[in-house]
This record gives sequence, C-alpha cells and structure tokens, in this order.
Amino acid sequence: MKIKYDLHIHSCLSPCAENDMTPNNIAGMAMLGGIRVAALTDHNSVKNCPAFYDACRKYGIVPIAGMEITTAEEIHVVCLFATLEAAMEFGELVDSRRMKIKNRADIFGQQLIMNAQDEVIGEEEYLLLSASDLDVFTVAKEVFSRGGVAYPAHIEKPTDSIIAMLGDIPKEAGFFAAEVKDLTALDALIEKYPILEGMTIVSDSDSHMLEGLVDDRRELELELLSDDENEIRDAVIRTLRGPSI
Repeated sequence: MKIKYDLHIHSCLSPCAENDMTPNNIAGMAMLGGIRVAALTDHNSVKNCPAFYDACRKYGIVPIAGMEITTAEEIHVVCLFATLEAAMEFGELVDSRRMKIKNRADIFGQQLIMNAQDEVIGEEEYLLLSASDLDVFTVAKEVFSRGGVAYPAHIEKPTDSIIAMLGDIPKEAGFFAAEVKDLTALDALIEKYPILEGMTIVSDSDSHMLEGLVDDRRELELELLSDDENEIRDAVIRTLRGPSI
C-alpha cells in the first residue's frame, strides 16, 4: 500500500520556524495536503510531540514523534520513534547532552511549547540550534535501541549534512535510509556515493512554515495488515530501519 508522508516538519518550538506552526495548524494543513503520516521533528527537542499526537488524531493523520538532532559533528539526523514514550525518553537524553546557551528570541526566534489546544504552556529557555555532544554513530545506536529509526537529513546540502561533514555516509552507522530534499539530484548522488543505491530514499518538506506543507509529498510503499494507526506507524519505522537492523 502506498501512503503520502512528510517525516520532517518543524513546529513553533524550533526557533527558525514560524509561530503559526502549531501542532493543530500542522495537522490541519497535512490533512488538506492529503498526507497520511506526519512526523514532528523539531531541532533537538520533542516537547511539542504530545500535543502533536493529539492534534493529528483529530484530523485523521497518523502521528510520529521525532526530532532533528544536531550531532557533535554538526550533522543533522532525523530520528523517528514507534512510540511517544520512546521519543520522550530520547528527548531527555539529548536535553542532557546538548550545549546550554540561553536563547535570544529577538535574534533566533521564540521556542514555544504548546498543549493540545494550541495554547502556549512554556518556552524553551536554551537555544535548540546548539549541537549535542552525541556523535552520529551514538545517535544511531541510541535511536535504534529504542525501537526507532535514524537517517541523515538533506544529504545534498553543503552544510549540516553527513556528506558535507564526513565526505560520505559511513556504513558503520547502520543507516538504511537517507533524506534527499531535491530528488532531481538523486542520480548524481548515487553515482558519487554508491552506498545510496541500497538505501531507502525519502524526500520530506523540512517545513518551517505552513505553506511548505501543501506541496505534494512523496509516497512510501508499506506492507500493511490493517489501516490501524499503530500498524501504519510501525510499518513506516520497519521500512526505514531496513532488513539488517
């Protein structure tokens, strides 16, 4: 079964995202765009994931709790979890391992924590754009050990990507998937980095504004036994983890 997805979305918790990127607004726009599965992946935090779960269920969207972590090497990695509990546990780990620099909202933007009614219930004190001290291999291990999946984000970017920082995608990290924002560049990337040939390629919006969610998302082929929310979420994780994990 093919489903429309967007597995890399930022809410108003990410300082670079617009404040109207609330959990309910994201879920509503995903529904209008025909997206079946959506993942919230704020920078280095999962604190808006509980509200996002509730919002998605109101609109018939399958929610995935996630994060876009910045590793010690300044590599952006998308981390997705089969359960909200596993995501929150990983969030606590990352919170204890990232640089604590106080946010300057006048420079970087606010970092708003929301409830299920899109009410502001707090504001993250420390800048979420700061890197953690977890290297890319440790991130992959920690995510996989919690039943989730990790894959390098926007690998073709000249900054913040695994190729820009390491020159390739190390096989030792155990990634079975990778994100390519511009799929027209995929053939050239595969020719230059052969490891991509055996990987599942996803293309997400990486949206920081609502307009980015109305674009046509790609489809993911899933093996499903039912249309149950948990079954769909688990199938996404299984597909991206690959047969060797």
